[in-house]
Amino acid sequence: MSWSEDSLQRADQIISLYPEKRSAIMPLLYLAMKEDGYLTPEGIATVAELTEVTAAQVQSVATFYLMYKTEPVGDYLVSVCSSISCYLLGADDLLHAIEDESGIPAGESDGSMGVEHAECIGACGGAPALLVNYELVEGVTPEKGRELVRWLREARPESISTEEMQQLFGGRKSFDWAVREPDAATGPFPAFQTYGTAVAAQAGGGRPKAGGSEPGAGVREGSDE
Repeated sequence: MSWSEDSLQRADQIISLYPEKRSAIMPLLYLAMKEDGYLTPEGIATVAELTEVTAAQVQSVATFYLMYKTEPVGDYLVSVCSSISCYLLGADDLLHAIEDESGIPAGESDGSMGVEHAECIGACGGAPALLVNYELVEGVTPEKGRELVRWLREARPESISTEEMQQLFGGRKSFDWAVREPDAATGPFPAFQTYGTAVAAQAGGGRPKAGGSEPGAGVREGSDE
């Protein structure tokens, strides 16, 4: 197995929560995505070994659900909702703006960022809405969509949080959020502390800028800033 010691320990903890090892396949697939950025054949084989089933059985789960990615999608996955409420309120214009600004057609990735259609993401009252690494932003205009792409390109944030993006790029929300979301996503997979795919979001929805205090400007290692 090529997984990190931390991921192997988390895998053991997750498996211990279920009466049968095979019941842990789905959460372990997120661990595999955390290790490699997407589901590689090696990651699928590791999940199969840990759960004592065949790789073909794990592959059948991985290819059934859309949130498991078997091809690279980059560090940031932008998913624009195209269901009826978002469609009627301009989702096509939003998606086209994101495609144009990023240079990435929906369904593709340039290695740094991926863009895709998404079915209903449960934010009909705040349409049009999108996700970045499964973190929600509501009421996004085409221009704000372009700003979001530029922010991802230039700032290369190490983590993505709903509160920060809503503050910077969002508009109308479905409802006022009563409870602050404590977690931020660390890659193109859902943010769960148990899986090690989340970090604590900064209070107020922002992350400190390197050398300053602007929200949202923490940068990934290797970026130009």
